[in-house]
Amino acid sequence: MKEALSHVDESGAARMVDVSGKPRVRRTAKAEGRVDMAPATVELVRSNAMKKGDVLAIARVAGIMGAKRASELIPLCHNIEIEQVTVELRVDSGGVAIEATAMCTDKTGIEMEALTAVSIAALTIYDMCKAADKGMVMREIRLVEKTKEVS
Repeated sequence: MKEALSHVDESGAARMVDVSGKPRVRRTAKAEGRVDMAPATVELVRSNAMKKGDVLAIARVAGIMGAKRASELIPLCHNIEIEQVTVELRVDSGGVAIEATAMCTDKTGIEMEALTAVSIAALTIYDMCKAADKGMVMREIRLVEKTKEVS
């Protein structure tokens, strides 16, 4: 027996899932990704010498702002009350690793917000560094962990 898709109604039309009967519970999600770049670009980021400004600081704020807008960007994503979003950026020899953690107490998950934070941080890094490096690659954006505290 094929399981019904939650975002599709009986006629096959897209729909937002009804979460009205679900209880509010504490939820967390962690996502990660990275932007690969040339060694010279890594050094510009590491030494805060990029012409557009502090790549890491701006990407961190952009990621947080992106998480707050997930429901506006993703058509069937619920608008939830986000309690916290953190975006950590680590420069290594091959580029910038990104990790975002998001938390809420709500009726549905927060993984889309964590994934959006990583995606927007990666896009911001790309935008800020594109003049110096045309070969950058954003990759491996994925959900790492998702929790739900059931009482």
